Amino acid sequence: MLFLISPAKSLDYDTPPQVSNHTKPLFTRQSAELIDVLKTKTPQQISTLMKLSDALSGLNVARYQAWSPKFTARNSKQAALAFNGDVYGGLDAKTLSEQQLDWAQQHVCILSGLYGVLRPLDWMQPYRLEMGTALATGRGKNLYQFWGAQISEYLNERAAADTSPVIVNLASEEYFKAVDRKALKARVVSCVFEEFRGGKYKIISFNAKRARGLMVRYAVERKIATVKKLEGFDAEGYAFDAGASAPDRLVFRRKQAA
Repeated sequence: MLFLISPAKSLDYDTPPQVSNHTKPLFTRQSAELIDVLKTKTPQQISTLMKLSDALSGLNVARYQAWSPKFTARNSKQAALAFNGDVYGGLDAKTLSEQQLDWAQQHVCILSGLYGVLRPLDWMQPYRLEMGTALATGRGKNLYQFWGAQISEYLNERAAADTSPVIVNLASEEYFKAVDRKALKARVVSCVFEEFRGGKYKIISFNAKRARGLMVRYAVERKIATVKKLEGFDAEGYAFDAGASAPDRLVFRRKQAA
């Protein structure tokens, strides 16, 4: 079983990692190809392309210029420990043990505009490149065309180790669109997290992002291997709602935030 999550815009390269274990990203050739395109852009072009402030566009232009195909402890950090957004607040990877991070390495995939797919312990250099960015390259007009079926083919390779391969989609729509569903051979199960607001259940973006991270942590702590066992997820007041769910769409609801 593989769990897919999105990356985060916020990064933490100040907190030292609690483990030294690391791996090298798998798609560094493709990343270098994208960096070569990004290096040709001015801060104003990056600002327009990514809808960033002048300060953020300047920061990221500097990141592209500094990016190196050689990953070291000085310029990199393990992906699950470097990302610092809502999903990663739920996952809280900095409090996972070395053994738990090793399990996550085998079962968690982080989709990325620049890196394609990152494993939790893959060294990552700081960047900003959302999957929905209309960055034109020799492979097409955006990152979906750039990555094509590469991500699906990789996920197929990973999932092939299981007799009944399952991919649990905890990524945002923007990122999961980078997975070519026609090429994907595994069963896909999505998890939905809803809150009771204004007399009905609805998805609240911030809470749903955190819940995705909480679900990954739940799986890591218990080494979840079946879809059925995901139904036991009960972090921060959530509970599985069988009536609102379908076999490939698990719905978790709560009345109020814990």
